[in-house]
Formats: sequence, structure tokens, C-alpha cells
Amino acid sequence: MADQTSEADRELIMERDFDAPRALVWRAWTEAEHLPQWWGPRDFTITTLAIDIRPGGMWRYLMHAPDGTDYDNRITFREFTPSERIVYLHGTDKDDDPEQFVVTVTFSEQGNKTHLTMRVLFPTVAQREANQAFGAVEIGYQTLAHLAEHLATMA
Repeated sequence: MADQTSEADRELIMERDFDAPRALVWRAWTEAEHLPQWWGPRDFTITTLAIDIRPGGMWRYLMHAPDGTDYDNRITFREFTPSERIVYLHGTDKDDDPEQFVVTVTFSEQGNKTHLTMRVLFPTVAQREANQAFGAVEIGYQTLAHLAEHLATMA
């Protein structure tokens, strides 16, 4: 259950501009052949266990760290507004993960470029602080850098 603080106290926000049209950035996020190719921080790899990118669908994957540690992840897709917005829950690969958080990704067209905003909303301030201390912002920006690299291969 969320604590009694404002959303601003529980969220992290990351933004990036991409030198790619919004339709291409949207495809990278919503097509199963692309999403696992760029997801995750530098030097990590992904093994997809199951992927169903649609409202109510789920992406279950293992993220492999360079040191050999595996992190199980589950993303449950909640909302899609084509080319504009994706909302999903992200946590470990277990039912009812109490530490799962909500991510809202928005895509805004800037001519032939795309501005992406990622809002990560944690259930509590303590969880936001713990994730921030763990490096969530840096991990997020590394992931978005991978997206930029992948978009160049799609163009």
C-alpha cells in the first residue's frame, strides 16, 4: 500500500531526446523483436522467458549482470495509447510483488525527433530512495542510451 506522500515524493523522472521519429521509437518499445535487444544497462544481457506486449500482457525475463548475477523481472503492461503513452508495472518475477512500481512512458513528437519521458512511481518514499541509491537513474539513462543505439540500427 502506498504511503501518504505526494506522487512527486515517490517518483523518479528520466528524459531523453532521440534522433528518430516517434513511430520508430514506439516500434522499438512495442515490438517483441526489438524490446529485448536494447533493454537494460550497459554490459547486461537479457533472456526473455515470455513476452506479450499488449494491455494485460506480460514480459518475463532474466537480466544477466556482468558479474554473473541473474535478476528476474516481470513487466505487466497496463495501458497503451498508440504512439503516445505506455503504462506498465515492473517488479520481480513473482505474483503480487509488494515492491513493484508503475512506469509511465510518454512519447512526444519534436519534428523528426522524439522526446521521451519515463516516470517511475514507487509505492513508498523509502523504495524510491533505495532504488535511487542502488543507481536506478543511471541504469535508466544507460537503458535509454541502448535504445538510441538500437534505433540507429532500425532506421
